[in-house]
Amino acid sequence: MKDLINKLNKAFDNKIRLGIMSVLIVNNSSSFKELKDELGVTDGNLASHLKALEQAGYILVIKSFIDRKPFTQYKITEKGIAAFNEHLDILEKILKSNKH
Repeated sequence: MKDLINKLNKAFDNKIRLGIMSVLIVNNSSSFKELKDELGVTDGNLASHLKALEQAGYILVIKSFIDRKPFTQYKITEKGIAAFNEHLDILEKILKSNKH
């Protein structure tokens, strides 16, 4: 089991990042406000976790304007989908290995 735990993706250790990825994998994309409301986090906290996921190549940031107001949307990448699914598969294996 230790080998499986070591294979978990550290990018998803944090519950906020896990939440972001969960929302994006279900919805494919989401706005900053939608993520903030869904996860119940502050702007700064959400922004720092989104930046980490963007730097890892797991999400894309799409900035635009709607009625001359800035609008930021986040979309999960193919790399992000693969990494998140692998993380979930490992979690599932850990759970199955602990059944007596």
